[in-house]
Amino acid sequence: MLATALLAAAVGDGLPETERAAVPTGAPQPNTQAGAAVQYTASGELRRPEGYRTWVFVGASLGLSYREGARADGMDEFHHVYLRPEAYDAYRRTGRFPDKTVLVLELHEAAQKTAPARHGLFEGRRVALEAAVKDVARFPEQWAYFSFGDGSRETAPAFPKARCFECHRQHAAADNVFTQFYPVLRDGAH
Repeated sequence: MLATALLAAAVGDGLPETERAAVPTGAPQPNTQAGAAVQYTASGELRRPEGYRTWVFVGASLGLSYREGARADGMDEFHHVYLRPEAYDAYRRTGRFPDKTVLVLELHEAAQKTAPARHGLFEGRRVALEAAVKDVARFPEQWAYFSFGDGSRETAPAFPKARCFECHRQHAAADNVFTQFYPVLRDGAH
């Protein structure tokens, strides 16, 4: 952690001094790679997208699940979905996600009863970090899906086609993406 901080201080973050002071300590840092290409390892694994919390936040859900055995009371996990800004802009204009689209799904346990709160739920610890990538040249079906475990893994292989792709193909409202769950994408697209 200290080495990272020292390196960042030496290299800089590309922000003017006036803007750097406005970013609170510990807050997600501005994504200087928002337009960076999708990155894979030599073996074809996806590198974990960095800076995704500065991308377009397209929506959240609580307890939405596609698997058997999920909690019926809806208090399973918070889901947050982020979309690269250039893909968001293209989708708003055309209703299609362009090649190299990346969506990140971050899942947090639903936590409650932590002082001083007396009621309600909040995002607890992160339990999963996943990504959907549209890469026409790399994937015969155009889309592939990846899991970085709890987010600590730096790379991830694509899930087998049967794991995510078929469900997305059959049930997604637009171009293999469940836009029906996210008003930012669902309402007023193109």
